[in-house]
Amino acid sequence: MITCQNLKFAYPGERFALEIDDLCIKGGAKVALVGASGCGKTTLFNLISGILIPESGSLDVFGETPGSLSASARQQFRIRTIGMVPQNFELLDYLTIRENIELPFRITSVLSGDASVRKRCEELAERSGISDQLSKFPHELSQGERQRAAICRALIASPALILADEPTGNLDPANQEKLVSLLLEEADRLGSTLFMITHEPELIPRFDRCIDLLQLRREARV
Repeated sequence: MITCQNLKFAYPGERFALEIDDLCIKGGAKVALVGASGCGKTTLFNLISGILIPESGSLDVFGETPGSLSASARQQFRIRTIGMVPQNFELLDYLTIRENIELPFRITSVLSGDASVRKRCEELAERSGISDQLSKFPHELSQGERQRAAICRALIASPALILADEPTGNLDPANQEKLVSLLLEEADRLGSTLFMITHEPELIPRFDRCIDLLQLRREARV
């Protein structure tokens, strides 16, 4: 479960501030997050994952309070618990696509990898349509293929929480459908919570719930 109360965050020297009075997302829910560009959707994801620290208020993520952890503990919590699909993919240019997908198992002792990790990588790559790209490097792939690799990396460790920041933004309708189905199916199979930012209205009916962050912020100020 994700809960936050009286949450406030502001970037130093900027007028923007994210304020949320109350938000609760149940474990296992599939939630779409919508709202105008610049309203704070990515900022909220970065707070949930512990990349950013709230100025005030409480934020609890699956029994942990990311803002109270040390930087190294936040990183371990993020790798152990959260599969993230960032907008800019964040693939490492000097690693192959296979190595990028398996990266969570390479950068920490929190996760232990074996032959099953290689098998799962191949399965996810097959389901996302990039099985023939695993030996290539990111610069050799199209933007949409890099996006799919980032989604595979987010799912490789079977996370309890999947945070997907516009994961279909660089895909055509057919591949949008394929990738959203993959995320929803994996969330179902794992019992994971899926929280996804999207600007695609046609995808919203596939989720249990839709949160308009701009509306949530307005309600918090009433």
